[in-house]
Amino acid sequence: MTADSEYRRRTVLKAGSAAVTASLAAAPAAAAQTSASSVDITLKVNGRDHRLAVEPRVTLLDALRERLDLTGTKKGCDRGECGACTVLVDGRRIKSCLTLAVMRQNAEITTIEGLAQGDRLHPVQTAFIRRDAFQCGGCTPGQIMSGVACIAEGHTRSADEIREWMSGNLCRCACYPNIVAAIQDAAK
Repeated sequence: MTADSEYRRRTVLKAGSAAVTASLAAAPAAAAQTSASSVDITLKVNGRDHRLAVEPRVTLLDALRERLDLTGTKKGCDRGECGACTVLVDGRRIKSCLTLAVMRQNAEITTIEGLAQGDRLHPVQTAFIRRDAFQCGGCTPGQIMSGVACIAEGHTRSADEIREWMSGNLCRCACYPNIVAAIQDAAK
């Protein structure tokens, strides 16, 4: 090695260690900046207002589960493919992993915890129990919420129509016939 190449190598090593040291020193400032970028929102969930400070990128699903401790809404795929996170927003079903919490202020959000009236289960919940329309339970809250919306939307004229309008909710245990039967029962 020549003195020139050693100098370059040493310079690179010194510059690299200086950059690492500077980034480590900046880490607390970056963390403070992240928390400072949170916004105050109010979510109306199951008839109650909840004031939260969240980062703008927090999904409605994460706000419900991690900030409000409403863990009935499940995190399945986190990509909007399985429907386990389905909730009702202003009476319409949405996949809560695909919407930001800040976008749902001033909206009426209903989760699986908000369906029952005290000790009286919602008719779709009762029908799911009666028809044994679940096994592992991972998809059940999303299936029930979609079933409630399917009935409210008037898409229960036939088993085929129910299957079509429930197709955004996957059941890994393949309880589809029982789910369709439960929705038909509850629609009556």
